[in-house]
Amino acid sequence: MKPQIGIREINLQKSTTILSSVLADEVTLYIKTRKFHWNVSGESFMEIHKLFQNHYKQLEESIDEVAERISKLGGNTIGTMKEFSEITKIVESPNQYPSQKEMIKELLGDHEMIIVQLRKDIEACAEENKDAGTADFLTSLMEQHETIAWTLRRYLS
Repeated sequence: MKPQIGIREINLQKSTTILSSVLADEVTLYIKTRKFHWNVSGESFMEIHKLFQNHYKQLEESIDEVAERISKLGGNTIGTMKEFSEITKIVESPNQYPSQKEMIKELLGDHEMIIVQLRKDIEACAEENKDAGTADFLTSLMEQHETIAWTLRRYLS
């Protein structure tokens, strides 16, 4: 049954397409953060290890919320690594294990890229799709990424 929530079907589809892209980025960043959590070493090992753990736990919650938002709008949620990898904007580096500082820089760049994209997505959902709920949802998600980016940036100051 399709949702009857005051948003045209075409706009619901556009919002779910945006959310699918967001989901792909969240999942890919989650996996990347876990990889770095598993492989971090050096000075302040335990502190950075726990920091990355905190970040991937936040991402894990966000992933579920994004998937549920897609469902609320009547869409089907993608869920395979193939589907995620086809639309993510996050760049992975298989078989590479950067230094602690490079891990932080890389994750910071990923979060900042997501923030920039979310700003565009928020505008599209609010103005083009007339979907204030998704715009608000994405604003909250953007704020989470801003906090993580701020934390990572502090390690590089």
